[in-house]
Amino acid sequence: MCRYARLSSCLIPLPVDGMLNIQSWPMPWPQRLTSKPPSLSTESNAAEMFYKDSEHWSQLVSEVYVDGLSINLSNVRNVMDMNAGYAGFAAALIDLPVWVMNVVPIDMPDTLTTIFDRGLIGMYHDWCESLNTYPRTYDLVHSNFLFKNLEERCDIIDVIVEIDRVVRPDGYVVVQDSMEVMNKIGPILHSLHWSVTLYQNQFLVGRKSFWRPRP
Repeated sequence: MCRYARLSSCLIPLPVDGMLNIQSWPMPWPQRLTSKPPSLSTESNAAEMFYKDSEHWSQLVSEVYVDGLSINLSNVRNVMDMNAGYAGFAAALIDLPVWVMNVVPIDMPDTLTTIFDRGLIGMYHDWCESLNTYPRTYDLVHSNFLFKNLEERCDIIDVIVEIDRVVRPDGYVVVQDSMEVMNKIGPILHSLHWSVTLYQNQFLVGRKSFWRPRP
């Protein structure tokens, strides 16, 4: 999604030479998922950072997310990563029967082209605004060190309420952040009738209930 801009400016062009001839097509799937993306920065350490990010998420998902967070992944199909970066989290889930919407926040480094180069889907979004999607769209929403930056621009309560709107009953939110941030998020989720668990003082896992207000 590309808000407040002409659509043409949001389209990712194919690499061309001075004569406007296409230089190369994307690598075939699934090689493109783990290969260095063509759009990656030309800075000397960019490729190293990309591969380290992929390795980090592969290890974290296999060692913590799959077995350590008490999430029933067999019931998860629709996933959203609120702060996707290079989409390492989505790439680490590739062997599971899920699809992931990778969100690049407007106040974070612009990595959307890299996400597309990997053969994944994504969009820009300002988390201080509502998300343009139906209620109860996602089974799992994932946030990785997002909220500290948001606190400087908007109220965390509004963001959590939006998460509550887009997650289906019995769905999950996983937040990796500082204890200060997680201590703020926990009571808000409780007030919305979510169950909340902390793991290793690093991960907050919220599970949405089927609660409905009495008529």
